[in-house]
Amino acid sequence: MYAEFERQIRDALRSAALLVEHVGSTAVAGLSAKPIIDVVLEVSDSADEDSYVQALERQGYILRIREPDWFEHRMLKPPGMDANVHVFSQGCEEIQRMLAFRDWLRTNSADRELYERTKQELAARTWKHVQNYADAKSDVVREIMSRALRAE
Repeated sequence: MYAEFERQIRDALRSAALLVEHVGSTAVAGLSAKPIIDVVLEVSDSADEDSYVQALERQGYILRIREPDWFEHRMLKPPGMDANVHVFSQGCEEIQRMLAFRDWLRTNSADRELYERTKQELAARTWKHVQNYADAKSDVVREIMSRALRAE
């Protein structure tokens, strides 16, 4: 499924898509995950929506989140499939953090198991908002991220 998203994004944006990567739990083999594909897209300037949003909207993508105070993050949803396309500007440190976390979990079984246990324990609870679940796993993510970034 990720390969299809990457193809759609690259076809729509051509050279404006500086980086397209599969991130999140579905990008880590053997890790339990919700059936939602997370994609990180790097463009020259994510605040310059005219440079990429309309091209993706022509493919059926919908701009759902605009966070100018958090790295000028934008998030789009594709048509007919459950995915999140996270858009950041060229050189944004959050891209490197997402990739480092993914790569660390791909190679470190102890932290992959810790993260999976944490996610499963939290998923067994009832959450009013999905963000509450995400916030609840923040301490473990920070702990794992610190090891991943030290290893780089």
